[in-house]
Amino acid sequence: MTKKHSLVGGIGLLGLAGLICKVVGVLYRIPLANMIGGEGLGLYQQVMPAYNLLLTITSAGIPVAISRLVSHHVTLERHRTARKIFRVSLKLLTVLGIVTTILLFALSRTIARAGGTPEGYSSYMCIAPSLLFVCVMSAFRGYMQGMRHMLPTAVSQLIEQVGKVAVALPMASIGFQRGGWVMGAAGALLGTSLAECVALLYMILHMRKVDTPAPVIDEDVPGGRRIASQVIAISIPITLGACIVPLASTIDSAMLKNLMTLGGLSDSEARIRYGMYSGMVITMINVPTALAMAMSTNLVPDIASGMARGDMPYVSKETCTGLRIASLVGFPCSIGMSLLAKPILFLCYGSSSYTYDQLMLAGDLLHVSAMTIILFTQVQATSGILQGVGKQRIPMLTLLMGVVLKITLNLILVRNPDIGIHGAPIASLVCYTVSMVPNLYFSCKYTRTRFRADEVILRPLAASAVMGVSVYAVYRFLFGGDAGLAMGQFGRTLLTVAVSMAVGVVSYAAAAYVFRAFRTDDLPIHLPKRKA
Repeated sequence: MTKKHSLVGGIGLLGLAGLICKVVGVLYRIPLANMIGGEGLGLYQQVMPAYNLLLTITSAGIPVAISRLVSHHVTLERHRTARKIFRVSLKLLTVLGIVTTILLFALSRTIARAGGTPEGYSSYMCIAPSLLFVCVMSAFRGYMQGMRHMLPTAVSQLIEQVGKVAVALPMASIGFQRGGWVMGAAGALLGTSLAECVALLYMILHMRKVDTPAPVIDEDVPGGRRIASQVIAISIPITLGACIVPLASTIDSAMLKNLMTLGGLSDSEARIRYGMYSGMVITMINVPTALAMAMSTNLVPDIASGMARGDMPYVSKETCTGLRIASLVGFPCSIGMSLLAKPILFLCYGSSSYTYDQLMLAGDLLHVSAMTIILFTQVQATSGILQGVGKQRIPMLTLLMGVVLKITLNLILVRNPDIGIHGAPIASLVCYTVSMVPNLYFSCKYTRTRFRADEVILRPLAASAVMGVSVYAVYRFLFGGDAGLAMGQFGRTLLTVAVSMAVGVVSYAAAAYVFRAFRTDDLPIHLPKRKA
């Protein structure tokens, strides 16, 4: 297996697992919304930003640092040093997990009051234990990723999502029966904590099974304090950068609801609209971004390995591959989901407690929000590249600039009653655009890569445009477009989405081949080589 295939294969493995997890996550919210109602889902979504922020603070930067350092030392055959990096990092993450778990417990009532739902404090308490479980698990994931073993991470992600369905849904039902939508949301979040615990147990057992003594070679292993200092130095800017989006989401969870009430909506209606935007729309666009996360995860150790060898042609080649794959994934996903926004939501939520008008509103929001997918995939790919070359401060600063503009636009747009919640996706588009452009520039600069607009933008965009025309024609003229949507027509809506997506996949594959948007060695199968 070549290094090129290793990168694409790793992206494919984690991407497939991530897609399955995201799809399960979307499907999970359908019965969850039916069980705990619109207000319960709104509370559930209000809790997640604060949880994700604390989780990011503790477990975003250190696993990337582990992956980068382990990949560097393994490339140089310093296996004992790589093992010690894992042990030191595991201790750090365990302590951080304990501290943040206690912190969320202690601040649960305060955060709930700040979010405008003081009765929801129990939900924060129920999700708090998973901070410890995920922190510890991320140490194992970072080590495995640095060793270029992506399967354990993929399996643990699947365990997390399956656990939500198997445990969280029954607990949400029990909670709702005993305490309405407040306890229903708490039950779902407690089930999530239990699922994370099971995933952690898998990682521990897998590590014990595959762990072998490091080769005995003449190696000067640095001390624990020195390793800890290196891990912290690398992880701090990555953590700060990774905290920016969860922090913005935490601000959104309070800001958007309150701004809508200032614009004239009732408290209940504002909570429902926020729940639709964050629980339905954002969840939906997060499905294809699983591939973006997989790209970033694989690019960090891959680029770091090339830098350790001083092999800049390899680093440049892998940079081109990462940017190209980001566009091959991002463009069709953005256009396809934007065109099929309403039928997808009617398929998923047409039999739920949401009304026809509410689903149409959510469809309008998804129609615009879907365009952030291409921006986000490039932001993630370039962030992974920059972290791999040791320039982790750059994506932190560019994303910070984007989020400042996002918050500013939210304040201006969302409180305007003529715009309302529609201002939120506009602000997100601006946020990721501002972050993406300088990231692309610096990624090419520090990897000595010439930006190929034809490969990264023009060819994937042309193929996606052909796909978009095909999907629109089928959806509009064969199924009647948005006018043909109705509540409770699951079979017809499923046929609409399935046929439209099938046409989209076939037309995109054919157009991408004709426009040479992909290379045959990017694929796991060998296609006939095209003549120049």
